[in-house]
Amino acid sequence: MNIQKVLESLEKGTPRFWTVTGIVSVGLLGLVDYLTGNEITFSLFYLAPIVLVTWSVNQTTGLALSFLSALTLLGAESAAGQTYSHPGIYFWNTLLSTFFFVVVTFLVAELHNSRREERLAARTDFVSGAVNRRYFDELLQMEINRIRRYPHPITMVYIDIDNFKLVNDLFGHKIGDEVLRCIASELKSQLRSTDTIARVGGDEFALLLPSAHQLQAQVVLSKVRAHLQAEMRRRNFPVTFSMGAVTCLAPPHSAEQMINMADEIMYEVKNSTKDDVRFITWEGVSGRY
Repeated sequence: MNIQKVLESLEKGTPRFWTVTGIVSVGLLGLVDYLTGNEITFSLFYLAPIVLVTWSVNQTTGLALSFLSALTLLGAESAAGQTYSHPGIYFWNTLLSTFFFVVVTFLVAELHNSRREERLAARTDFVSGAVNRRYFDELLQMEINRIRRYPHPITMVYIDIDNFKLVNDLFGHKIGDEVLRCIASELKSQLRSTDTIARVGGDEFALLLPSAHQLQAQVVLSKVRAHLQAEMRRRNFPVTFSMGAVTCLAPPHSAEQMINMADEIMYEVKNSTKDDVRFITWEGVSGRY
């Protein structure tokens, strides 16, 4: 198992599980420190539960475990009969241990935050803030795999921004980027937290609506289109939206197949009236209707 898989496995556990594991580990290390007497110290081994909890839970819990570890180490030494020439040495050693544990906690937390930001950046379109095409494909395939085990409908919507090239030509790419951010923000405000919004092309967005029948998708998209149109008019952005929605009642063969179906119905709108939405339902054997 490589380091990447180890880190991912640590993130899958529940915070309570890792917190309890860390506390129990510190307690066991204190017991071992006490039983081995003053000749051997296991102070460095306290870093293992501290790092584990900081990475798997959060920095605050890691700091709490750092202080607990320092106190446990002090208690184990005292109970084992460790004596020093001056009582202040107990305080000094505990202070150094605490400082060392706290520094490691901050370093691990910073590393974890950097890794999380890198993963987020790899999944996010930097202009609109929506999910990027690659991550959307992964999420869609995961949802398809899920409905193979637990059957339920899913709806995917392909959105093309009409006249977006005109915006870039007339007002520049800075305004074009503002349009994209505005659209992503409006979509996010109108959809559920379980829905996914992705920018899949220069002027194209995609929506993934898990467990949504066609009728539910019609209601949602009616509201979404109304809000988008109102916001575009308010900001004087001369764009409209061509949308194609496909609802799968049976799992499609692949994410690509579902994307292609939604893309095809969107282009039917694009090449006819524009500024409209059309729906199809796919039942597997029966095909679309």
